Amino acid sequence: MGGMTKTEAATGTGRRASAARERLLRTAGQLFYAEGIHKVGVDRLVAEAKVTNATFYRHFRSKEDLAVAYLGSVDQAIRTQIGSLTAADLPPDGILRGIGASLVEQIRSPGYRGCAFLNAAAEFPDPEHPVHRAVVQHRAWFLQTITGLFAEITAAQAEHAGRHFVMLRDGAMSAGYLGDPVAAGETLLRGIEGLLRVHAARGLDEQAAPAPGRAAPPGTLVAGIECAPRGT
Repeated sequence: MGGMTKTEAATGTGRRASAARERLLRTAGQLFYAEGIHKVGVDRLVAEAKVTNATFYRHFRSKEDLAVAYLGSVDQAIRTQIGSLTAADLPPDGILRGIGASLVEQIRSPGYRGCAFLNAAAEFPDPEHPVHRAVVQHRAWFLQTITGLFAEITAAQAEHAGRHFVMLRDGAMSAGYLGDPVAAGETLLRGIEGLLRVHAARGLDEQAAPAPGRAAPPGTLVAGIECAPRGT
């Protein structure tokens, strides 16, 4: 029975503890996503989850530990969702379209405020912090999953297509929060369709490559455009 004693099992203490943990996790998910992890304190989490401080620390060593668990629950929900598409025996392009449709639904939903993982990464920029590592681990899995789907269509430049898809996803989720969610969703779906057409065409001639010694011309740099402060 795992770590549960016979007494706990008999009295239901283990079930109550599990229910308290789930209530804390659910409350944290709502508050962390809506307001940010840093802004929400343990006292508020305890009050809104209707548990005691002792119960909180029995299940989570710290608020950051709870934040990692929150991201883990979001990660699991996404894995389950993609798993359901895979279980439906859809072709890889159908799964990719299904992921896109799900993203559009999320972007257009009430209370949407961007990607939970990108938001958490912005709050915890230290790459060694457990919250940041949880974000990186999820994104590595997601990229690997998407790349694998493109590879099923054709192995030619599947890694490029996977990264392109993830960038489309990131951009749409940010634009949907900061701008027009309907336009962001439509742009995402058009982008996915275009990416699928280009990638499928690569499969027609996987041997095609630029002539030896010739590389694509570099893009033209535009000076004076900065999105981050300069270092001192």
